[in-house]
Amino acid sequence: MTVETKYGADILKQTQAMAEMVKDMMPKVTTNKNGYEIRTKVLEMAQSNVWQDYHAKFGGWEQSVKRDPQTNEIVTSVTMPEVPGTDAVLEAAEKFYDFVNGKK
Repeated sequence: MTVETKYGADILKQTQAMAEMVKDMMPKVTTNKNGYEIRTKVLEMAQSNVWQDYHAKFGGWEQSVKRDPQTNEIVTSVTMPEVPGTDAVLEAAEKFYDFVNGKK
C-alpha cells in the first residue's frame, strides 16, 4: 500500500468537506435585476453621460473666452453651453435603453 492510496481518499474527503463549508459561507450572488433596477441603472448612466458632456463643453468654453486687456470686454463670441435639465437626461436614457433593447 502506498502513501497515495492510504491517505489519498481521506485527503479528498477532507478537501471536499472544506469546499462545501466555504461554499456555504460565501454570499449568494444574483446577476438578474428587475425592470426597476435596470431602468435606474440606465438613468444613472444617462445622467452621468449628460453631465460629463456638459462639463467638457464648459471647460472648452472657459478656455475659449478671452478678454481684451484694455477694454475688459470679451473678444470672442462663443456661447456658454446650456446646463442640462431633466429632459436632456431622459432623452439620453431613452437612447441608452433603445440601444440595450436593440432598437434603431
